[in-house]
Amino acid sequence: MRSAILKTALGALAVLLVGGVPAQATGKPSTFGLPEGFQPEGIAIGPGPYAYFGSRATGDIYRADLRTGKGSVVSKGPGTPSLGLKTDGRRLFVAGGTGGDARVIDLRTGKVIKSYTLATGESFVNDVILTRGAAYFTDSTNPVLYKLDLGRGGALPAKAVKIPLKGDIEYGTGINANGIAPSPDHRSLLIVQSNTGKLFEADASSGVTTEVDLGGEELTNGDGLLLSGRTLYAVLNRANTVAAIKLARDASSGKLVKRLTDPRFDVPTTVAAYGHRLYLPNARFTTTPTPETPYTVVAVKR
Repeated sequence: MRSAILKTALGALAVLLVGGVPAQATGKPSTFGLPEGFQPEGIAIGPGPYAYFGSRATGDIYRADLRTGKGSVVSKGPGTPSLGLKTDGRRLFVAGGTGGDARVIDLRTGKVIKSYTLATGESFVNDVILTRGAAYFTDSTNPVLYKLDLGRGGALPAKAVKIPLKGDIEYGTGINANGIAPSPDHRSLLIVQSNTGKLFEADASSGVTTEVDLGGEELTNGDGLLLSGRTLYAVLNRANTVAAIKLARDASSGKLVKRLTDPRFDVPTTVAAYGHRLYLPNARFTTTPTPETPYTVVAVKR
């Protein structure tokens, strides 16, 4: 009997260990490549184990299967950037960077359903968040939010609405409003200002902003934001760090609880979650891009 039990235990151990590595590490890859020269920036995940990445070089959209790390370009870009991305399960909302636009792409066909000109002068449409009834885009050059009011069944509007940002936020030289996320109570929006390292709560209707009290912590080079419960993950791109902040329910204050770092980080910009992992594309801002420059996506435990 003892021999049979021992054989059963050893068999179970063999299933758990493959080459001395826990089986969970032999499943979904924790690092995978994107096309050479792609210059990734944004990421969105879903539906299912599929991640979408935007190219800041061409605006192409690349889809990868998180189970294998393999993928392909599913939507050709307009030759201008695709930065922040969000999906509602059937469409992809894309922030157009220096193109001053927003695009909505059909995930099934890869075709652009509708494109919006948000700004005609100098602009940097950087990130996007979807709420129950709208999509909001940040502009790192101009103190304004762009809003797409979504109708019944998510119907797209004819044009975008501009909401000037007021209150505590003050625009200066460099990258201003960048990543955007909902507050824990979903009554307001959270915006990180890259050049000052400040986090702001913004009224989605009036654009009035109030600085979130982080107890002296700064989110300098803050980029993509991800809210999970009351924890806000803020990517600090050039610091190769993700700051995890526990927020008050009304987002009036927050406390840094941990910093996630990884030797595989090479200026990650944005973050999305799938299961117990955070996925981040390496934008490699400190590397001069060429058509042959390699780019990767890194997964870390949250």
